Amino acid sequence: MKTILKLLFVSTAILLFSACKNETTTETGATAESSTTSDVPSSNQGQAFIEDDESAPNLLQIAIGSPDHTTLVAAVQAAGLENSLVNAGPLMVFAPTNAAFDALPAGTVDELLKPENKDKLAYILKHHVTPGNYSKDFLKKFKKVGQASGEDATVEVNGDNVFVGGAKIIASVPAGNGIVHVVDKVILPAN
Repeated sequence: MKTILKLLFVSTAILLFSACKNETTTETGATAESSTTSDVPSSNQGQAFIEDDESAPNLLQIAIGSPDHTTLVAAVQAAGLENSLVNAGPLMVFAPTNAAFDALPAGTVDELLKPENKDKLAYILKHHVTPGNYSKDFLKKFKKVGQASGEDATVEVNGDNVFVGGAKIIASVPAGNGIVHVVDKVILPAN
């Protein structure tokens, strides 16, 4: 619920900010208004598309920079979830590799990427996101983690290996707004 409220707040703030007009005063003292317009397509607007060379990379930037997560990035873009992965967080993303997506039954990814399946794809992707910023070792203390999909994913420990929803954490990358846990399997929700 807190994540939804944060997303609504951030979305509202972005809308209000983008609707603001800039005022400048001319040499004669007259006020000139100029509205901010852009040639950027409406699908490429929001926090996800702000360029910042100073901050630590956010969750989305880490995924985009990884050659092993091109399928995940394509899915996030098809579901329109870019802005969700750049919010303040902290968030944990369990990021399946390209090989994890390839292990799904033939045609599954292509079917999910179709525009008519956007909601289903978004639901599956949200099942890979959890509020918080916990290391792999700290996750060993959990039995379950609540996913942004509204469902829980089981946490299992086998020696030094940690599995979330059956997916093994094979690497972890800290982000400016959380942590990316690279996993070897797509975590499918029960519903």
